[in-house]
Amino acid sequence: MNPVVKRAIAAISADAWTTIKYPHGIYDEEARVWISEAQVAEIPFTAFTSRKPAEQVPGRLVVRRIPDVNTRANHGQATLFETWRFHAFFTTTDLDTVTADQTHRSHAIIENVHADLKASAIAHLPSGVFTANAAWLVCAVMAFNLTRAAATITGPTLAKATTATIRRKLITVPARISTSARRVHLHLPAGWAWSDAWTELFRHTCGPPATATT
Repeated sequence: MNPVVKRAIAAISADAWTTIKYPHGIYDEEARVWISEAQVAEIPFTAFTSRKPAEQVPGRLVVRRIPDVNTRANHGQATLFETWRFHAFFTTTDLDTVTADQTHRSHAIIENVHADLKASAIAHLPSGVFTANAAWLVCAVMAFNLTRAAATITGPTLAKATTATIRRKLITVPARISTSARRVHLHLPAGWAWSDAWTELFRHTCGPPATATT
């Protein structure tokens, strides 16, 4: 959001905006709220204008704006826009505005997946053997999908958590294993913050826990 981009956004006419709705709400990390509606527009834009003409790239600046719910803006914090927050990207594709925005958001989602994988199993790649890399990648993706499925089963709290967070809160269980009457018992710690989430996962995968009989 440099001055050139800000001036381009300010030049978009008020009737150029198209309202869109996300099929699923997107969590805004900055505002700490779920966003389910926004508006998109575009304006002609030339990238790399500081270079010589042969290196400049004409295209479009696609802009998405969402309601500004940042309460700090009313407490002396200077803002460029009073009611909206803007997210812009440059494109040279021939996609329409709405489709271009959807494609861009899809890229953002997959980049989060890539970052998560690089911070976990993919961090151990590459090895010197191509087939070993291929096998490791398959196992990493399987583990990632299973971990995400397990977290989603527990409810919305962990549904969008990273692999490291899920591993810490759901997989690395601080429990004690004991045996009695040829049966294995798992004793979860009293007051464990994630006991409900773990129990919910167990119930979905293994059925309701057996009740003690006297």
